Amino acid sequence: MTEIDFTQIDSYARYKLMASLIVPRPIALITTLAEDGTVNAAPFSMFNMVGEDPPIVMVSINKLSDGHLKDTAAHILRTREFVVHIADEAIAEAMHRCGDRLPVTQSELVHVGLSSVPSHSVQPPRIAEAPVAFECRLHEVMETESRYVFIGRVVWLAVRDGLVDTEKWRVSLQDYFPVGRFGASFYVTCRDRFAITGDAAQVAQASTAIDEI
Repeated sequence: MTEIDFTQIDSYARYKLMASLIVPRPIALITTLAEDGTVNAAPFSMFNMVGEDPPIVMVSINKLSDGHLKDTAAHILRTREFVVHIADEAIAEAMHRCGDRLPVTQSELVHVGLSSVPSHSVQPPRIAEAPVAFECRLHEVMETESRYVFIGRVVWLAVRDGLVDTEKWRVSLQDYFPVGRFGASFYVTCRDRFAITGDAAQVAQASTAIDEI
């Protein structure tokens, strides 16, 4: 085994190693509102579900080297609201291009050709083309030397028609193909799915198909 002492390498090396080895990562395409009402959209792969009671998600956003905040971080701190979208294959390229550096007064949605629709419970709008949107209010903030970690409480979920059975609370995965981050500008799909044999898996398979969980 190659042994690496994280206390003896710099932050750039730590980032490269962690971001390239902790993969694939789900991607949060987040919409927020600027002070003038411009809709900001940006992708973040340091993102995941944290718990269900309360229903919370987390996203980690780096601070810029010049001391300024990324637009998304500044907007969340000011408004305490944001919407997390899951990007699928159909909008993967647009999601990636939402990471382009634009003036705060220019919307990434207009830049990449995506459209917005009003949210149900928060001010930032949802992205119409996204299959999943979690409307969030800020629950807690953690700050480190290099990052803000935002804990968002999910107050509303909007999903593409046919994706969720709201009577059985099952998700149909046959037509759901989110993409994940695989380091740098590389991404992966979720098309290769498999079950692992064993007692627990056999019990699960007996009652739940792999395309409906």
